[in-house]
Amino acid sequence: MNLESELLRLEKELKHGKYQPGEYKTFKIYEPKERMIMASPYTDRVVHQWYVENFIKPYFVPQFITISYAGIEHRGMHKASKDVQKAMRIAKEKWKEYYILKMDVTKYFQNIDKKILWEILKRKIKDRKLLWLTRTILLSTKEMKGLPLGNYTSQMFANIYLNEIDQYTKHSLKCKFYFRYMDDIVILCENKKIAGERLNLLTKFLEENLKLTFNSKTRIFKSSQGVNFCGYKINENRMKIRNSSKYRMKRKLKGYTKQLKDGKITLLEIQRSIAGWLGYVKHADSYHLRKSMFYIEG
Repeated sequence: MNLESELLRLEKELKHGKYQPGEYKTFKIYEPKERMIMASPYTDRVVHQWYVENFIKPYFVPQFITISYAGIEHRGMHKASKDVQKAMRIAKEKWKEYYILKMDVTKYFQNIDKKILWEILKRKIKDRKLLWLTRTILLSTKEMKGLPLGNYTSQMFANIYLNEIDQYTKHSLKCKFYFRYMDDIVILCENKKIAGERLNLLTKFLEENLKLTFNSKTRIFKSSQGVNFCGYKINENRMKIRNSSKYRMKRKLKGYTKQLKDGKITLLEIQRSIAGWLGYVKHADSYHLRKSMFYIEG
């Protein structure tokens, strides 16, 4: 309603170092699992977008390795899953049988140490005013551990944090087939012994340098089992939709009729939900699934 005057006020606050973030609104989501979301006021979201796009991305994205995929233009989960499948085909041709090291960080966003993150950011950021704004955003929540799920800045900060393990894995461990989407990591290994050695080294690096741990889903398994990555079940020849995703959509479809009748959802919202899911499953071998669920062609 007051776009110009609000932007001018915000510009003045930023220039004079008087900008302070507002109060978060918190709420829970339950799909795909229960999470607490912290939503910033609209003014803060404008600042976050400006800060990330104009400063943080130009500073940090050029130093990311090419197989870190989250929140980076022209990468994303679909490219990540296809690149993993391509690497699996190469590994199959090269080693015949190989092993997959699949790692997942324990409650990643909640366990990021702000002091460590601050030191990582300071290594690259030298501008005094940008450091002030960075510190202001980091301290918008009082806890010194954890980033608020829902902030545009949080995804970028989280990516920067695990770039430390990317650099170590590629340059010190010399892992050729390494892939990361946020805190979801896959390494293809020649044999089980090498996979175990890499897991031990990465576990130690994560704990000593980033104060993080891998969770119980972290394990080593034969290539014949395929790998769950970015929502897909992947092997050398096929990419399937995970059963959990199928069941979630089936539950939603059953509930939509009643929600529509009760006025809790609109037809347009249902169409958007289905279109989004179809956009995701079309990247997999899912023709028969789409046909059975929606009676569609192509």
